[in-house]
Amino acid sequence: MYEYDYLIVGAGLYGAVMAHELNKAGKKCLVIEKRNHIAGNVYCEEIEGIRVHKYGAHIFHTSNQKVWKYMNQFAQFNHYINSPIAIYKDELYNLPFNMNTFNKMWGVKTPEQAKQMIRMQIEDSNITDPKNLEEQAISLVGKDIYEKLIKGYTQKQWGRACTELPAFIIKRLPVRFTYDNNYFNDPYQGIPMGGYTKLIQNMLGEVEVRTGVDFFEFRKTNPDISKKIIFTGMLDQYFDYKLGELEYRSVRFETEVLDCDNYQGNAVVNYTDIDVPYTRIIEHKHFEYGTQEKTVISKEYSSEWKKGMEPYYPVNDEKNTRLYEKYKELADKEKDVIFGGRLGSYRYYDMDKVVEEALNQVEKLM
Repeated sequence: MYEYDYLIVGAGLYGAVMAHELNKAGKKCLVIEKRNHIAGNVYCEEIEGIRVHKYGAHIFHTSNQKVWKYMNQFAQFNHYINSPIAIYKDELYNLPFNMNTFNKMWGVKTPEQAKQMIRMQIEDSNITDPKNLEEQAISLVGKDIYEKLIKGYTQKQWGRACTELPAFIIKRLPVRFTYDNNYFNDPYQGIPMGGYTKLIQNMLGEVEVRTGVDFFEFRKTNPDISKKIIFTGMLDQYFDYKLGELEYRSVRFETEVLDCDNYQGNAVVNYTDIDVPYTRIIEHKHFEYGTQEKTVISKEYSSEWKKGMEPYYPVNDEKNTRLYEKYKELADKEKDVIFGGRLGSYRYYDMDKVVEEALNQVEKLM
């Protein structure tokens, strides 16, 4: 009856893992993708010989050895370590918050001196029951770090004042009392050599892929093309927003080619001052230790999602979580449809968690 066992909607990381594993298990799959390229948001395009992360920086990191070994089937990873810096007005700080940060901010040299400064500021704040993100952040790291490195960046990222954001968004903040600028604690970290697009291409292998295909138009003329559907798009869109729209944040990128070999000396530089309209600048060549004569940078501007824009990450506050639960009830009734990935699950997943979720889902299917 069916031409395919599975129709996989979306050629990003989740869809590609599912396609690879199901194909390996002898299932016939068709992958459709609304964009004109594979790899979803991890897609890399080449500009001036530099692999540019078109939809924002993606640094693979995990503590899961199984996931790391799995990914290394499809690409060799370099040893890139994410060590971002933050610029507030004319001051430069290391991230995550560590002894280098505290030394620059207060002139302290020992962990005990740094802990004393943070304790003193927390006590001075006299916050016992944080009611919003601002109070939560100050109760964790004190006022100086909040004002310079959290407040402006967070407001730009979420499009809301920190006093209007729920406290649970920042349940904890990474604070290290060592001189260590490695952002992630995960033992496995790097960038795939050759780029993410090549990795996804290797993952998809010989699975049939059609790009530039909109699922909602496609199913009108192909209602019975597959026995099951794996859907990685927006959960609320699948149900035609019948319960209302879930909220997402979107990102706009301004990418420039510059006639110099090194613009900022680091791949990721956050701008935490509210008066700077973009949240960060990515210099792509540094992800792969590039030595090209020119460089490519991308400025990132966060915005509220509206129909027609690309959704990047969900707004997992209490209101949206309640609405998601209602959509989840509808999704559970769709017996021949599996919803997955960041948009299908309405969760802010890191890449390793997307891979892990897909592998777990295949085990259930098998």
